[in-house]
Amino acid sequence: MMSTGLLAIETFLGLDWGVFLSLVMFAVFMFLILTGYNVAFSFASVSVAFAFIGDLTDAFRVESLATLGNQWFTAVSDATLLAVPLFVLMGAILERSGLAERLLNAIGLLMGPLRGGVAAAVVIVGTLLAAATGVVAATVIVMGLLSLPAMVKLGYDHKLATGAITASGTLAQLLPPSIVLILLAQQLGVGILGLFAGALLPGLLLSGLYVVYVLGAAYLKPERGPAMPPEQRELAGNPSLATKAILAGILAFMVFLVLILRGADPETTNALGFALLWSGVAFAIFFGIMAVTKMLGTEVLVSIVPTVVLIVGVLFSIFQGIATPSESGAVGVLGALILTVLNRLVDKQLIKEGAAHIQTEWKLTPKALRAAGISTANITILVMTLLFCSTFFRLMFRELGGADQVSDWLTSVGGGKWGFVLIAMVAVFLLGINLEFLEITFIVVPIFVPAMQELQFTEAETIWFAMLMAVNLNMAFISPPVGFSLFYLQSVAPPEVKTADIHKGAIPFMVLQGIAMVILGIWDEIVFTSMRFFGGIEV
Repeated sequence: MMSTGLLAIETFLGLDWGVFLSLVMFAVFMFLILTGYNVAFSFASVSVAFAFIGDLTDAFRVESLATLGNQWFTAVSDATLLAVPLFVLMGAILERSGLAERLLNAIGLLMGPLRGGVAAAVVIVGTLLAAATGVVAATVIVMGLLSLPAMVKLGYDHKLATGAITASGTLAQLLPPSIVLILLAQQLGVGILGLFAGALLPGLLLSGLYVVYVLGAAYLKPERGPAMPPEQRELAGNPSLATKAILAGILAFMVFLVLILRGADPETTNALGFALLWSGVAFAIFFGIMAVTKMLGTEVLVSIVPTVVLIVGVLFSIFQGIATPSESGAVGVLGALILTVLNRLVDKQLIKEGAAHIQTEWKLTPKALRAAGISTANITILVMTLLFCSTFFRLMFRELGGADQVSDWLTSVGGGKWGFVLIAMVAVFLLGINLEFLEITFIVVPIFVPAMQELQFTEAETIWFAMLMAVNLNMAFISPPVGFSLFYLQSVAPPEVKTADIHKGAIPFMVLQGIAMVILGIWDEIVFTSMRFFGGIEV
């Protein structure tokens, strides 16, 4: 075919000219974002500039740009993306309604007698909020505002306290319905159900390691995590048995609603009877606890059970195939609103019966709802802008020959799949120190995919790789001196908590994350078991 460029160049420095241009394009892009330039605009501007250069030097077919519109349409037509704003909004409502704060206080009261118990409660609540919000910044900031001043007041070691917050908050990248998993599913071309199911055991593994560490550290050195004084765990008032029975009935009905979802499985028999039986058992347990523990047991149950039931119900509906992730997100938003109203009604009744620990004001005001909507819109717009601009960049990188060249390099390093995984994990960690997970997802995953196809990764192995990547991003996100979670917490930390303490406190948790990544890398069956158990996916 006759050249149409003004200056046709075939090779440069031993590389095909198009490949050389693609590598320079990637280097210029990385330079721009590391200097603080907007990532989406870096994607777009570099793509436009090198499209002109490629056209002038006959490095690629300009006609290939005609497919860009179709690629954009295909990308935004993915219904999975609808889950992003819905799950973010669900988490925002839980935060601004006061449900998250109440959850943290209740689990803190429950575990307060233990040395390091409040830090362990922070990890547990951070895990639950991570599963509710899917957004790292929101989880870390909320946990920092709610729990760090309390732990400082109790005399906790600042490094232990801040490390627990940043590490558990960063689990929002791993635990479903994580935005990272939603976008990874689209970029890797795998089912989101498999990613959600495969992430649960790895996420719980990390959370369990954190709990063991904070309790162990406080046990060995009691001054690092003192127990909560008994007087701080006493709550005034004692609801009547009638009120306790009504509350136990409401909580048991919530359990019933989740258990009845088992009926969606065609192999399940007598789902109604099963749900009735176990919700009855739940009622007896809830009522028994409330009856013997006065206000404390009542407060703990009405704070913990509804939020846990909401999270479990949303995930269960996805795993049982009752609803798509986007549909479950919509139900989650409605459920969060219902819980907010129900929480208010419960508060009013407990105040009548002597509760002095409850704040009387209604928190989910129109202003708070507007703020939740704005934060959701900001994240959604960011995701869509990155999606559009990165698609243009990916098209140019592929057309110039960069994708094929990088794939050849990655597949020729030796060691087969293991060699590729090691190289990829090093790259993800280094990029994760300076970049947000959204940027990394759109930058490196499209580069990895051709190599994974060349190495014949199965869908299950691709999901396992995604889990390693998510844990790796957790480690990069809290790595000093520039881990994003450290700065999120630093922005809301009390004056007496030094920046050095926040950074030093992250190091032990980075070690735990490294241990977890090695465990998951060696025993990939953990991810496969999680997929089978939670998602019913045969591997």
